[in-house]
Amino acid sequence: MDLEKAFPELNKKLYPHIEPYSTGLLKVSDLHTIYWEQSGNPNGHPVVFLHGGPGGGTVPSNRSFFDPEFYRIILFDQRGAGKSKPHASLVENTTSDLVEDIEKLREHLEIPEWQVFGGSWGSTLALAYSQSHPDKVTGMVLRGIFLVRKKEIDWFYEGGAAAIFPDAWEPFRDLIPEDERDNFIQAYSKRLNSDNVETQYAAARAWTKWEMMTAHLLPNEDMIKKGDDDYFSLAFARIENHYFVNKGFFPSDSFLLDNVEKIRHINTTIVQGRYDVCCPMMSAWDLHKAWPEADFKVVPDAGHSANEPGIAAELVAANERLKNILKKNVP
Repeated sequence: MDLEKAFPELNKKLYPHIEPYSTGLLKVSDLHTIYWEQSGNPNGHPVVFLHGGPGGGTVPSNRSFFDPEFYRIILFDQRGAGKSKPHASLVENTTSDLVEDIEKLREHLEIPEWQVFGGSWGSTLALAYSQSHPDKVTGMVLRGIFLVRKKEIDWFYEGGAAAIFPDAWEPFRDLIPEDERDNFIQAYSKRLNSDNVETQYAAARAWTKWEMMTAHLLPNEDMIKKGDDDYFSLAFARIENHYFVNKGFFPSDSFLLDNVEKIRHINTTIVQGRYDVCCPMMSAWDLHKAWPEADFKVVPDAGHSANEPGIAAELVAANERLKNILKKNVP
């Protein structure tokens, strides 16, 4: 369906800030409790926001991609991230655990089916969740596609992206002794899991700053400062590294692409920044080739972040398109 032609006049402006109308903690295992919140219209169409990282957690501005009069907006922090407890924990923290948590939250909130929105790692999790539970998904918006393939990990953490950001790369590289630089993911894993808390924090700061310095087409000082926040950095770096060491806990490198058939029928928009250095466009392109039925929007003047103006505009518009489809289908 060519949604652009069907709905030519779409809002592309972020919605004003809103506060949640309910928040809670859901115990998803003997160890883990996840934070969740709802905002917007309590009787609206449910949409679940899947944050990135993994380990990034949610922030209030995530609510602004959605029309609060139409959508019942659900945000939650994945295991170990944000306000979820225990903080930065890697125990019982796998992709299948997170997929099960999404289902537990849906059932807890008594939602029969919902729209799914995710960027970066959130796009990975959205694909994994929808492929496991396609009957629960009414539509998807995916941004900055990440499929956790070896070539994607190697590009960002083993020297590829360093060709574009050598100044940001050097502090990340220099934390690791030369004799361990053949595998930065493993070298950082050793330090992020050290018995010495200061060693953990130093590695977490370097890991987080590298990503924050490369996430925008133009430098964003507020994002870069997140690397100085030890509480945020520890969860972000430890959980990301844990998932990447374990190859996303997928059984094969091309698992998400191989299972597109299960979700081919779901109305979906893929939004990708042309100059995304964190999750280069090759992955969005591969997903587009495997799934030509999904709308594919390349933002010509953007990098990775959902907060870049061009990407934010396309994300809002993608939600507006799905909103209009849902409105049309209401008897």
